[in-house]
Amino acid sequence: MTAPRWLNEQENHTWRAFHHVRSDLGATLERQLVQDSGLSSADYELLVVLSETDGHRLRARELRTQVSWDRSRLAHQLRRMEKRGLLRRTECEADARGTMVELTEHGLESIRAAAPGHLAAARRYFVDLMTPDEMKVMADICDRVLERIRDDRQTGQC
Repeated sequence: MTAPRWLNEQENHTWRAFHHVRSDLGATLERQLVQDSGLSSADYELLVVLSETDGHRLRARELRTQVSWDRSRLAHQLRRMEKRGLLRRTECEADARGTMVELTEHGLESIRAAAPGHLAAARRYFVDLMTPDEMKVMADICDRVLERIRDDRQTGQC
């Protein structure tokens, strides 16, 4: 077993700052969504994907891939959202084993009502705090992190 590569002071500060931002920003945006619209961040994430899809409908498998959730989490979330009338699940016409997920009119109205407040919060706590150059750097860093994670998943390292 190799010795761990301990973080130096700057690396440790950066890692901990990122961890706190991820946690606190997520909690802040969650509170804003729930208070303003009654939607959870999980609701919002699925509604955004469906609202941006032609016909507001996707196979459950494709929806799961787009949000990077496991099958169980998606199934439970879809059940909760279906009970609230935000979406409906139907059999896939092309493959009876598949399930289609479709945004309802209530779901579309809900995402349209929630989006302005959520975007304002995203701007306040994230976007507007960066210069255009910093925004580019942040996007590049995020892309590299996501690429490493995807690569490691494909090779079975995580």
